Amino acid sequence: MNGGAPQPARKPSLTSRLLRQVTLPLVLTWALGAAIALAVADDFTQQALDRALLDNAYGVASRVRQQGSDLDLGLTSEELDVLLFDQTETQFYAVWRADGSLLAGDETLLPAPPGPAGSAHRFSTLPHWGRSLRAVTLRHAEDAAFSVVIAQTTDSRSALLRRLLAYSIAPQLVLLTLLAWWLRRVIRRDVRPLAALQQALDGRDANDLAPIPQALTLGANSSDVERLGVAINALLERVGDGVRAQREFAGNVAHELRTPLAGIRALAEYGLAQTSPQAQREQLQAIVASQGRASHLVDQLLALALADESRNSLQLEPVALDALVRDVVLRFMLRADQRGVDLGASGLDQAVSVRAHAALVEGILGNLIDNALRHGAGVAGRAAVVTVELISADTEVILTVTDNGPGLSPTERERLLQRWAQGAPAARSGEGAGTGAGLGLAIVTRYAALMHARFELVDGPLGVGLCARVTFPQPALA
Repeated sequence: MNGGAPQPARKPSLTSRLLRQVTLPLVLTWALGAAIALAVADDFTQQALDRALLDNAYGVASRVRQQGSDLDLGLTSEELDVLLFDQTETQFYAVWRADGSLLAGDETLLPAPPGPAGSAHRFSTLPHWGRSLRAVTLRHAEDAAFSVVIAQTTDSRSALLRRLLAYSIAPQLVLLTLLAWWLRRVIRRDVRPLAALQQALDGRDANDLAPIPQALTLGANSSDVERLGVAINALLERVGDGVRAQREFAGNVAHELRTPLAGIRALAEYGLAQTSPQAQREQLQAIVASQGRASHLVDQLLALALADESRNSLQLEPVALDALVRDVVLRFMLRADQRGVDLGASGLDQAVSVRAHAALVEGILGNLIDNALRHGAGVAGRAAVVTVELISADTEVILTVTDNGPGLSPTERERLLQRWAQGAPAARSGEGAGTGAGLGLAIVTRYAALMHARFELVDGPLGVGLCARVTFPQPALA
């Protein structure tokens, strides 16, 4: 006994569905057309036979004569046989007086009721010894009133309809069979690229995100298959980018957190080994500082991963740059005071709007001010100053963060824009080596690119310090 879940019914293939959906309307259309054609043929055949019956009725009526007070059919039996002769059908006749009495002929052939006003004849179907006869009743109202009924069997008419049915249906069935075979062949040929595409995808490893060869889709007769191949390749590229970003993020986290976590553990073990409260307190403070650096590193890693993920779906909108800069600078004021850095801002006295993303602009400014506070001091005899400036021109808006620290050489500036690159402790001596992961400027570069802005590092005023500049190329909106 199989206790597993029932297997779902196997769905028909695309070729079978297309063939069925094309062939079924064709068969129904053919059947309807054949029925209409047979009905028209039946009507035309009936009219021809009815016309022959009516002619015979007129022929018999023309030989009825008035003989005194009675009527007389002036036809001998031989003449009647000649008049009503038919090679395939048997004909019967009857002539009735106006009073309803039979003048001549078959008394079972009763006249049909009168037709519409003005009509001298009427066709009908009469039963006759278990057979169905086609009959016409001709009423004569001139001189002496009488009625003539002529009826005949319908075997030839039925045989004619059967031949029409056979001759029309048989060739059309052959044509339909040939058409179905041709449609199946054409549909299978046009669907073959899809099958090849399916086999190519089914045979792939889960880690294989290489583009599908264009040869699989370019040979298709339909542009839809080509567009499907292009869309699948674009999807594979996006998935590959996401997988690479996830692997890179995981590798970055594993690599960069190993050192701070080992340091925190070493500090904790050393503190536990101490008996002096003062020594333990110093170790706890060092642990807190190390944890802060590790937390900052994780935030930067997440920011960089989010930047990679959102590059295709980022929506830009008008951002009040002056208000945003003011809020960010105010958040760093306390930290700047604690470090003895004079943090100021200029160019915020007028409204400035750009088309950007508020969170990314805030991330850019936060990283630049953080770097300036960390590394922008260290020159003996010089008070540390960091200035945030907003410059609005006709065709661009420039955001700068300038410090008066030791500055950087052009070669080192270019190197620092890469991930994991850190300045030399002697050149950026604010906190010494090992305090940053080298991600801040890489994040700024990526954020600026996402907003179609330009980021660069240049010398500070008069060649003193460093100026980080972000230029928004779009014109100011306010």
